[in-house]
Amino acid sequence: MIRITDSARGQVVAFEPQDPTRITLYVCGPTVYDYAHIGNARPAVVFDTLFRLLRQSYGESAVVYARNITDIDDKIIARSHETGESIALLTHRTLMAYHQDMAALNVLSPTIEPKATDHIADMIAMIQTLLDRGHAYAAQGHVLFDLSSYPDYGALSHRPAEEEQAGARVTIASYKKHPADFVLWKPSAPDEPAWDGPFGPGRPGWHLECSAMIHRHLGKTIDIHGGGQDLLFPHHENERAQSACCWGEPFVRHWMHNGFVTLNNQKMSKSVGNITTVHDLIRRGVRGEVIRYVLLSAHYRQPVNWDDAAVAEAQHLLNRLYRALEGSHEDSLESIDPDADIMAALQNDLDTPRALHRLQSMASDIQSEPTPALRRHKQLILRASGTMLGLLLTPSWLQGDDAALHDAIAQMIHQRDVAKKNKDFATADDLRQRLLSWGVRLKDTPDGTRWEKL
Repeated sequence: MIRITDSARGQVVAFEPQDPTRITLYVCGPTVYDYAHIGNARPAVVFDTLFRLLRQSYGESAVVYARNITDIDDKIIARSHETGESIALLTHRTLMAYHQDMAALNVLSPTIEPKATDHIADMIAMIQTLLDRGHAYAAQGHVLFDLSSYPDYGALSHRPAEEEQAGARVTIASYKKHPADFVLWKPSAPDEPAWDGPFGPGRPGWHLECSAMIHRHLGKTIDIHGGGQDLLFPHHENERAQSACCWGEPFVRHWMHNGFVTLNNQKMSKSVGNITTVHDLIRRGVRGEVIRYVLLSAHYRQPVNWDDAAVAEAQHLLNRLYRALEGSHEDSLESIDPDADIMAALQNDLDTPRALHRLQSMASDIQSEPTPALRRHKQLILRASGTMLGLLLTPSWLQGDDAALHDAIAQMIHQRDVAKKNKDFATADDLRQRLLSWGVRLKDTPDGTRWEKL
């Protein structure tokens, strides 16, 4: 039995699908105007792990996973105006980069990846239903959801509407009946994208997009809706309200939310400038599996801290696992089941720290196994278990552990020495960090720079 933390109930509950032959999972995907940072990557990794668990438990064909693409939004429009790049090119280029970054993290493609702009007609129909049922009203070219028409608002996040703040893609305006009434349709400026609708030319509100795409692809009621903790309020609260008023309760059987990622124990913020993107990490030589390992190292509901020490530890632990697997990747995993303790950990509210600890224990057992045939079998179980976490999928992981790697390290140390001599300390620090991501620690001594493996 799979148990998960249901955000609405505030406790761990048994997962109870509506139909075990068709498990429906929806996760809010990227707004495609910039590279994904590691905070954006966490829900992709967390719910990819859940996707793997559900497929293992119910069968691959039984799980329908939708992760949307928001390709029309105020942030997209602002970035297009800022750079002069067309919205079509900006969103396409950013989406391709997102796919590449997520593939590097071993994130499986969802079953369905709907784009907001392909569902405008669905959104218009939904707005009209809400108007007809008295849950929405028109004002100065906008259509807004009337919070007073839904007394259960706030039951998901356990926060009243009064706490909704400006800046969370919500406009506070005098034409609203209630300050927290949220936009379903907004008029577009002459230089902004617009679609014709019975409410006038404009575009949909952000909250509406997910509801319409869920209804089109997954149905009126879905099993699990996931996303980052930052989306719980107001985004998911608003989704729930408009969907319930349009199609009835329940909209979602189980809500799940992952915790934040901090950078050097500080909250990431673009205004502060302490954002680290997956694209930049990979460009600097941090392997995607290392990023994934760090993101899984804390329980999904808890914060996870990203810093050099976490990267070095993940690199070291992955190296240890791959060393235990040497010589096994040419063997098929067909008919090999994951370790029972790994499955138990994941079924217990996605306890990935416990699962990772078990992987390390299995690696130790392999290293001490004297019988070749039994050692081979244990390697296959370790690989099958790693696959449940999206790990141990790179057969060539240790191929660079030879003279060529030593030459590359020596070359980077020389480049760093030159940079230090020229007082280019930024480059020197960058080279040190790149080597650290490889599991190589530098020591500056009177006799020169020395290095060692972590």
